[in-house]
Amino acid sequence: MSPRSGRDRGALAIVLHTHMPYVEGFDTWPFGEEWLWNALIDCYLPLLELLDAGAPLTLSLTPVLCDQLEAAGIGERFTTFIAQTRRAIHADDVEGLRECGQVELARELQRSWESDYERALERFQARGGDVLAALAPHAAWTSAATHAVLPLLATDAGVRLQVRTGLAARRRRFEARLPWRGGFWLPECAHARWLEPILAAAGVRATCVELTAHIAAGAPEHLQPLLADSGLALVPIDRATIALVWSDGGYPAAGVYRDYHHHTHGHNKPWANDGSAYERERACAQAREHAADFVARTLARLSDAAGAAADAGRGLAGGGLAVCALDTELLGHWWYEGLVWLAAVVDECARQGLELVRLDDALTRSEPVAAGGRAAAALERPSTWGLGFDLSTWSGPAVTEMAFGARACELAALAAGAGAGAAAARELLALQASDWPFLVSRELAPSYARERFDGHRRGLRCALSDGPGADTRALRNIAPFADAALLRAP
Repeated sequence: MSPRSGRDRGALAIVLHTHMPYVEGFDTWPFGEEWLWNALIDCYLPLLELLDAGAPLTLSLTPVLCDQLEAAGIGERFTTFIAQTRRAIHADDVEGLRECGQVELARELQRSWESDYERALERFQARGGDVLAALAPHAAWTSAATHAVLPLLATDAGVRLQVRTGLAARRRRFEARLPWRGGFWLPECAHARWLEPILAAAGVRATCVELTAHIAAGAPEHLQPLLADSGLALVPIDRATIALVWSDGGYPAAGVYRDYHHHTHGHNKPWANDGSAYERERACAQAREHAADFVARTLARLSDAAGAAADAGRGLAGGGLAVCALDTELLGHWWYEGLVWLAAVVDECARQGLELVRLDDALTRSEPVAAGGRAAAALERPSTWGLGFDLSTWSGPAVTEMAFGARACELAALAAGAGAGAAAARELLALQASDWPFLVSRELAPSYARERFDGHRRGLRCALSDGPGADTRALRNIAPFADAALLRAP
């Protein structure tokens, strides 16, 4: 049998879900807006160069990240962070390491200062300090306003507020540069069938779903976009492909890569995972090898799945579509070499003959099929891409009070009717963010998360007490396009 060629070999879509909880102006180190500065330095600014070069990647930007990139004073504070705060911390660490005789570690920190921080400032200034405008030509997909886990909301009206506020933000910011084609990332990839009519009514045409809890990774069903009764295209993400990167044994765990968790007093990271001094050239060479491996394994995955589907009397349209969905911040920030790997994947796809396609384009050329069999059964159950592929990260014992508290706040805002104005709607959106229970459940920054959740809950109570004219200044730029009337819409 001759090898498959062209589109019948299948295709790869890399979806980058780009998100940051609203931390701008809400504290700094160790928790707060420094998270945003680090993501700009390590991830967003260097990623823009790959996107501007034409890499066919699918970029999803959450409205709440855009809210922060558009906030007043963001450029000045970011510049100060690099030019003053990080410059001083790097200098102190370099001097301390040299005094201790750790010359290789000191040399690595000097390199990272020049190649990461100084370069980030150059990139930022070259774009006029407007990262949001630079992202606009690439912001194909959007999401809910503040990244709420939609299946856990109490009412249809609450879901509409999250969805339509997010779409309004996308329209006002990006439509002139890149018309929206209906792609909507469900926060935490959290899907439930009852959401579909609400999404479709808002104009959503496609979203991603995680079926791994009910269909084992590696099955052909993960490579076939599905058509819901509402008309939505439900695109499974492919856990077998994702796990090559995002898993305990994924590429970022290799010994030569920079150790994210081992850091100096100033939170600089001059060590590799294997405990040695970090060597940039060695790590980049490994990233390129992992890119070649990723593309080869994806080709094999598509070929094996197509063969299994054919043996079962089913076909995979176009040879199948492997959707590798990743948190954008994994690349460059959590996995320091991740953007080197991603650029090499783009090159390797061309070299090895794997079609790399934007998800909107893939859905245009290949019609989704009606879900049947195991896929239909899997879609009937709520799912996420979180731990256990269920909702427990955001509703389990550690965060039960948050889950029920958020629902109670939503019901209180609805009960207020015309008494719920812009401040109330925006405080509600802010406390619904998935990030607060996630940080508690994963024990990453539980005190900060509880403080933020409780603060917005108090803010909502005050806003409902003060009525439609309640002051919104404490909210900074959170969900500025929220329409409180959506809480009263049928």
